[in-house]
Amino acid sequence: MRILIIGGTGLISTAITQALVQRGEEVVLYNRGRSEYPTPTGVRTLTGDRTDYPRFEAQMREAGLFDCVIDMVGYAPEDEESAVRAFRGRTGQFIFCSTVDVYRKPAPIYPVPEDAPQEGRGDYAANKVRCEAILRRAHEEGAFPVTIIRPACTLGEGRGPLHSLGGRTTYLDRIRRGKPIVVHGDGSSIWVVCHRDDVAAAFVAAAGRPHTYGRAYHVTGEEWLTWNEYHRQVAEALGAPEPELVHIPTDLLARATERARICLDNFQFNNIFCNDRARADLGFRYTVTWRENVQRMARWLDEHGRVEDSARDPLEDRLIAAWQRLGEGMVQEMAMGEV
Repeated sequence: MRILIIGGTGLISTAITQALVQRGEEVVLYNRGRSEYPTPTGVRTLTGDRTDYPRFEAQMREAGLFDCVIDMVGYAPEDEESAVRAFRGRTGQFIFCSTVDVYRKPAPIYPVPEDAPQEGRGDYAANKVRCEAILRRAHEEGAFPVTIIRPACTLGEGRGPLHSLGGRTTYLDRIRRGKPIVVHGDGSSIWVVCHRDDVAAAFVAAAGRPHTYGRAYHVTGEEWLTWNEYHRQVAEALGAPEPELVHIPTDLLARATERARICLDNFQFNNIFCNDRARADLGFRYTVTWRENVQRMARWLDEHGRVEDSARDPLEDRLIAAWQRLGEGMVQEMAMGEV
């Protein structure tokens, strides 16, 4: 097959590219040409900005026909409107990388099925909902067959673990040094993580498979971890002592620092998704445990000198100190009122 990947050098799409090449497919990438990582031998790269819609569409006409297009960087409705114009009648399949963030939070049922209400929180989720709607309409109108894949949190070599304050690798340094870790809420909400290779395998399995046309799939982690357990397993994977977890109410934490905004929109809710459809149709399997994922990420980050010194990022220590002062002040004030 001749397969175009819009993107192709990100965390998931790098693994997709490698797997497709190993399968013997002809792979063409379209991106800005700014990746620091080399593409596999034999892969052709077209350089451009997909948000320059007239130029992108002209480049796609010049590129010829594709058996499959995989869009890994569609974030705005305008992106997919352009994709419909570019590929109408010119591809045998269009695979769109969406997200589980499209769903209502909290969900009305767990595990969340693919037909759950789509009322995602925040601009990112809302735009993905609109993108999916545009593509479903294109599918129904016969522009091209569409397959939608919705990963959850996907990590692996090349990226550090997420935590309540985002994704800075100072988190790993703090764990290793035995420093306390800020946790949103009481740490009991559930999170899932999947390794990028497991997610990529699902995209590869969907390419060129007619039984996936018009369907959406979850490809998510299958260890349902509370955030407290998530942090404990990171420490275990790194051979570090069990971390001291400092729990701060989510709404207060998000008001205190914009870096914790994701906790308000996402992390405070349970993230549990049903992968049965992907297991049946795509042969999806969750093979890399969270502990192994952490070890792989840490090894890669260490080898590339990417673990940041936590002493250079005082925010977490400031938050902990402020929370402890507030808490002690509250206790003392209430004690005085009871005398």
